[in-house]
This record gives sequence, C-alpha cells and structure tokens, in this order.
Amino acid sequence: MPNGELELDPVDFITVGTVGPKGRRIFHLQAGKGDQIVSLILEKEQARALSEALRELLDDLARRFPESAEGEINLSQWDMSLRDPLEPLFRVAQMGLGHDEARDMIVVVAQELVLVDEDQDIEPEPPQVVRFWGTRAQMRALSQYALEVVKQGRADPKSNGHLINYWT
Repeated sequence: MPNGELELDPVDFITVGTVGPKGRRIFHLQAGKGDQIVSLILEKEQARALSEALRELLDDLARRFPESAEGEINLSQWDMSLRDPLEPLFRVAQMGLGHDEARDMIVVVAQELVLVDEDQDIEPEPPQVVRFWGTRAQMRALSQYALEVVKQGRADPKSNGHLINYWT
C-alpha cells in the first residue's frame, strides 16, 4: 500500500459482516473492486455508527438533490455476504464520510488503529487509510444491512459479554 493509503474508486461491492458465534463475533467492513478485496475489522458500535451516519448523510442528500435520490433499497437484490479471502488489513480506529457532488459518489474513509507502546522511544508508523467510493444505492444498502447485522446479536444486548448479577 503506497504511503499507507488505499483507494477503491468505485467499489464493485461494500458490506459489513461477522465471523464467529454470538457474543464473540468479529465485525468486518469489506469492499472490493475487480479482483482486489479489502477487509477491515471494526467494533459492533462502529458498525452501528456507520449505518446511522450513512443513513443521515443519504437522507440529507435526498432532500438537497431529490432528482437523484436512490429510493427504497430491497436488500434481497443485493449480495451482502463477505467474500473470501477474509484477511483483515487492519483494525479501524475511526471512520469518516464524504460526498463528491460532481460525481455524486459517497466515500467511506477508515483509519487504522495504531497502538503505541509508551515504554519504547520508537516513533510509530503513521496509520494506514482506506477510502471506499460507492454510489448512493450501494451506501444505502450498506447502511440498511449493517444495522441488520448489528441486531443479529444476543436477544438481550444488555448482557453483551458482561456478567449480570440479579439481586432478589
């Protein structure tokens, strides 16, 4: 990856999925262009936040530019499954969104989580950055599907990996 940056413009697909049993699921953000597939690890709450932020951005764009609104997305018409190979490039620290008005494309920007060992005097490498460019329809499908994936967890999310003591 030159200069620690990778750009898929435009993506052929973009999705969120999980690997592992409930309670120990690992969330992945994955996109591909041609034969290049990029997978990133993210937290469940990052997947939820991405879904919500995309929905807000797309709803705002639909109000501002109604002539190019994508309408309802039927997820059954989209292949939102994770693809092989599922080899994560990095764990996501933070994400951002953008819109290129001239091309009417949405970008999801993900930055690598870099852990710093304070005991060492070595300057850490700058974080890697990945940009996934897609259409409004692709991003609407991602938003809807990511929320579905997040909701597929435990029936009682309050017990999400935590011991609960019940006092009588």
